[in-house]
Amino acid sequence: MTSNPFFAPSDLPYELPPFARIRNEHFLPAFLRGMDEQLAEVAAISAGAGPATFENTVEALERSGAVLDRVSRVFFNKAACDTDDEIQALEAEITPRLAAHDDALLLDPALFARLDALQERREQLGLDAEQQMLLERHHTRRVRAGARLAPEQQQRLRELNAEIAARSTEFGQNLRTADAAAALVLDRAEELAGLSADQIAAAARNAHALGHEGKFVLSLKNFSNQPELAALDDPALRERLLAASLGRGIDSNGPIAVALARLRAERAALLGYPSHAAWEVADRTAGTTEAVEDLLGRLVAPAVANAEREGAALAEAAGVAEIGAADWQYYSERVRQERFDLDAAALRPYLELETVLHDGVFHAARLVYGISFTPRPDLVPHHPDARVYEVHDADGSQLGLYIGDFHARASKRGGAWMDALVSQSRLLGHKPVVVNHLNVAKPPAGEPVLLTWSEVHTLFHEFGHALHGLFSDVRYPLLSGTQVPRDFVEFPSQVNEVWADWPEVLAHYARHHVTGEPMPPELPARLREAETFGAGFRMVEHQAAAVLDWAWHSLSADQVPEEGAAEAFETAALQRYGLAMAAIPPRYRTGYFAHVFHGGYAAGYYGYRWAEVLDADTVRWFRENGKTVRESGEIFRRELLSKGGSVDAMGAFRAVVGRDAQIEPLLARHGLAG
Repeated sequence: MTSNPFFAPSDLPYELPPFARIRNEHFLPAFLRGMDEQLAEVAAISAGAGPATFENTVEALERSGAVLDRVSRVFFNKAACDTDDEIQALEAEITPRLAAHDDALLLDPALFARLDALQERREQLGLDAEQQMLLERHHTRRVRAGARLAPEQQQRLRELNAEIAARSTEFGQNLRTADAAAALVLDRAEELAGLSADQIAAAARNAHALGHEGKFVLSLKNFSNQPELAALDDPALRERLLAASLGRGIDSNGPIAVALARLRAERAALLGYPSHAAWEVADRTAGTTEAVEDLLGRLVAPAVANAEREGAALAEAAGVAEIGAADWQYYSERVRQERFDLDAAALRPYLELETVLHDGVFHAARLVYGISFTPRPDLVPHHPDARVYEVHDADGSQLGLYIGDFHARASKRGGAWMDALVSQSRLLGHKPVVVNHLNVAKPPAGEPVLLTWSEVHTLFHEFGHALHGLFSDVRYPLLSGTQVPRDFVEFPSQVNEVWADWPEVLAHYARHHVTGEPMPPELPARLREAETFGAGFRMVEHQAAAVLDWAWHSLSADQVPEEGAAEAFETAALQRYGLAMAAIPPRYRTGYFAHVFHGGYAAGYYGYRWAEVLDADTVRWFRENGKTVRESGEIFRRELLSKGGSVDAMGAFRAVVGRDAQIEPLLARHGLAG
């Protein structure tokens, strides 16, 4: 199939994938050829004449697998944001085969012998710092993958990896089905009293798209507490919505979560670790399970105490003895209005998507880093909802492409994320092509897209990941962009959220979408004050999800519960960690915890909080270091964002801030200091 667009590099600017030519039938042949070609390339490396050198082994590995890389990036982007039955069937077929392919590369004894010999002689090879890091990563990846195990152990490892890949894919596909089945279908607009007119119109449009003509559909976001709970006036409907959210996926995905926990625990034992958590954290900045447990445990008591104070205030406002989970957000909004004279719905007219993007997100990037964005309507993205921008540096040189895909649709999974369609690499001559995905409801044609304050922060957050990819300036693909330890990767994106309410930036984008009037000057101050109310809730729901993930993956294989016991395990884990608060469910429950059972965050959800320690400390540095924002931005970019995985992650943090991280700024941010 010589016409397959994946078989040769794209001839479009920045090697943007030729989406206009790509069809579903191209994927499987490209996967098969890509795997075959890379296996042949690696076989040639392993059988190379003469002793191993950095160039004929490590650098050659970095050049291998071009076809497989191209097809994988496009396919898994499509599987996440624009799937269909054919794509889901192929995903179920190909993921175990890709796991087997990875094992073939990582467990190749001849290749490992060459890498092992180079690692032994690394001090005599004359390598620069990035080359040393690359060699270390290739060697460590194989040791951690089981390259030193006996052949019969490696065979069992291959079986485990294939089954883990298959069950993880099944979890994600089940969740997509469960999300659709749990959506609330309503007959009358009056049932949605409390929502704004544009939110009701979006629910009607959603119903039309899903085949419920004349009705209104509230589709579920991927987390527990649905945004509509803050506004819906009908308490019975709030109960229905939260129950639908909390109950989805447990029947189909509870047994899969149990199976994945057992498979991962068995694999960890085979690799010499007491648990999957211990195996994962050994290659992260935390280093040990004790360090993670210390952070999680340190935050529980003050967070719960803060949340209990908030709950008491809400119960008083509701005139009840104890606030319920379905009513928490509704009465939180009322308390914010009363205490801070702040109505969240009143903010939305000042937060129109296009203005937030161009005059907020892009403006902040110009202010901090000097970069600029030019629309490229001539370039075809992966979906008609998406748009492409060319990114230029302060000196006018080309940086890469940024693609924004901001709207929800039935074929798109929940949540928000960043993908790299092309990773930066000086070795391969690649500049980055990155895409941000959000799930903002699409209004009727011609109507403005008005964001919530939470969605504004999400956009800034995901753009922080995009900057990490765009600013990458490394030689080797394995070290590019966001390929850093899992508990470090959220740090740059969380830092980028600070610009959402940085006074100079906020004043530039927060303007009424009809009148153009700026947001009233008193609102930002009230907004910052109101943010402190609810900090206990946010900390508890996040901590609860983190400890659920940690509990599932801290088990040995013989400690994993029975297939039907996922809910009971959840309850016991939350009680054990002191986070069993009926009014504050975990941000994710097992049945829909895609981060850890379908994504790459198994035993890693703690990383959001771990990274926030670094984030809060870095934000303090931005505010207090005595330099201009532009000067500070250049330091942050040069010492950290541009480095990818080419340097020690915590060393990059110290190069910016000048010392080790301190937890006090995080505690102050959440009202937990003292």
